[in-house]
Amino acid sequence: MWFRQTATWEDFAAWTRRTTADESGLRRGLWRKLKREAARLPYLEELLTAHYCAFDRQTPLYVKAVLVGAVAYFVVPDRFVPKNLPLIALADDAAVLAAAFKAVSSHIKPEHRQAAQRLLARWRGEAPSRA
Repeated sequence: MWFRQTATWEDFAAWTRRTTADESGLRRGLWRKLKREAARLPYLEELLTAHYCAFDRQTPLYVKAVLVGAVAYFVVPDRFVPKNLPLIALADDAAVLAAAFKAVSSHIKPEHRQAAQRLLARWRGEAPSRA
């Protein structure tokens, strides 16, 4: 492996060429890794549940607006609390999401939560549950 103490720049260049030669494999590996890492985010299940509820055709428009606003607050980079303050930013995101859930909780169906759980299980590489 090129990590050993005696590795040279030529070893590193050869490793880079081998790695990038299989572009589709590299791309698949990158997305697989990103999904696994994203699946570890705190309250991601709630975010995905909000997404599934917001894009359900039977969800009322005002509920969709509340949930899309909460999800957008998580995604948009220009926000009230900047992302470079990680603990505070996570608490801020959680508070916005919790308030949105509280406001529209009667419209969040078990199917929305189950769809979020199935997606997370797939991202984490776990066996799907029979819920």
